[in-house]
Amino acid sequence: MLDNLLVIEDIYKFFPVKVGFGKTIEAKAVDGVNLTVARGEAVGLVGESGCGKSTLGRLALKLLDPTSGKVYFEGRDLNALDKQELRTLRKKMQIIFQDPFASLNPRMRVQEIITEPLIIHALVEKNELEARGIALLEKVGLTAQALHRYPHEFSGGQRQRIGIARALASGPSFIVADEPVSALDVSVQAQIINLLDDLRNDLHLSFLFIAHDLNVVRHFSDRVVVMYLGKIMEIAPAEEIYLNPSHPYTEALLADIPVADPTIHKKHILLKGDIPSPTQIPSGCRFHTRCIYSFDPCDKIVPRTTDLGNGHFVDCHLRA
Repeated sequence: MLDNLLVIEDIYKFFPVKVGFGKTIEAKAVDGVNLTVARGEAVGLVGESGCGKSTLGRLALKLLDPTSGKVYFEGRDLNALDKQELRTLRKKMQIIFQDPFASLNPRMRVQEIITEPLIIHALVEKNELEARGIALLEKVGLTAQALHRYPHEFSGGQRQRIGIARALASGPSFIVADEPVSALDVSVQAQIINLLDDLRNDLHLSFLFIAHDLNVVRHFSDRVVVMYLGKIMEIAPAEEIYLNPSHPYTEALLADIPVADPTIHKKHILLKGDIPSPTQIPSGCRFHTRCIYSFDPCDKIVPRTTDLGNGHFVDCHLRA
């Protein structure tokens, strides 16, 4: 049995939305999700914008409080910890943000940015900060010359490397990478993913890697989780989900991946309409309003999770 570092149990996160005249309704950002991340495992979390991926990542780190449900890290319930216990545990859980232009303080030099976690958690003596900063920069492929410069002096890829160095500073065992390459040029994306893969192997890190592009997570993730409108639609080992997608939504996401070879003609799946609002979740299967295979029970009955074997699970009436 795998040693699970992170366990998310039946977690919900609803946000109040004002709709006028003092009336408030709930936006169901995360709606009953169960997920585990084992030690040393990289789990890819994919889906369209607005499906709740980033919210789930923040719930995993207790950057947001859940409406209900539990998050366990190293067997400890995060909601049951007091402020000091949570602060101590935060050394082991870090995040890499999506936008390297917005996530770095423009008024701080690189040394201040990446050594701030060391100061907050009292991990090194003051006279060791510069040496530790240089070591962190070298770990992510930057030189000591970057230490005394400001974020605006770097390219997008270099800034994201600084963000990664900051995440590594406290010696974490688990990192949420929240779309860490979506704001970068395609030519730089592969470099950052390869860097994260090397760091994962060298430092024995666990990752929850969030992306909206299935192709981005293919070679990085051990398992892939497909999320739609606050719920998980499919979970499978990475290669299995690419070779044998079992949910129509996963099929549509895979069909959108461009192929560089012009002689290959892919089947494109055109989804109907737009993703519904999280304030107005469709009845039955929440994907039925856009599904090309939708039939009678889909709009009335919520599909149960079907175990297809080999760690492959899907919520779809077609596979029941």
